[in-house]
Parts: sequence; C-alpha cells; structure tokens
Amino acid sequence: MALAVIALALSALVKMGSMNADNAAYLRDKTIGQWVALNRITELQLSSTWSPLGQTNGAVEMAGREWFWRSETKATPDESTRRYEIRVFAAEQDEDAVAFFVAFLAKPS
Repeated sequence: MALAVIALALSALVKMGSMNADNAAYLRDKTIGQWVALNRITELQLSSTWSPLGQTNGAVEMAGREWFWRSETKATPDESTRRYEIRVFAAEQDEDAVAFFVAFLAKPS
C-alpha cells in the first residue's frame, strides 16, 4: 500500500516538473519574441525612410537562436502616420506568433 502511495506521489511530481519546464520554455520564447518585435519597431523608428505599404519578412538571431518576423505596414487616416503590425515566430513555417505588437509611427523627417 505504501509503495502505491509513493508511486502516485512520484508520478505527480514528475508531471509537475514537466509542466514547469514547458511553462519556462514558453515564457522564454515569449520574452525573446517580444524583444525581437521591439527591436524591429526601434529599427523602423530610426529609419530615415518609410517602409512601403504591404508585408515584409526577415530573420534575426537572438539568444543563440534564429527568430522570424513578419511586418505589415498599413496606411492610416492620418497621412503622416502609418500602422505597423509585427509578428515574431519561433520557426519559419509557424502559423502562431510568439509575439505580436502594433506600432503607429510618424513619417520620418
């Protein structure tokens, strides 16, 4: 009887450890994805020209890993402002982004 209780307790501990590891990996990817997106927004802010309307893609290495971003530039009712949607993916073929940011940037002077 005691061995059955110990076996159940150990299996629960192993499961909890696995869940914690999965959560840590998710949070790591989410954090690094946000950094990639914010770096892309900063690049757009520092650019002396506006990106053309439409979609652009790129890849960047961060934290020893390659990350893939997709930026969509859209017009806004204000002619001097554009909307940028940045999505970051852990793998090039991924459908679900690990990070998503929207930025409204003024026309570079």
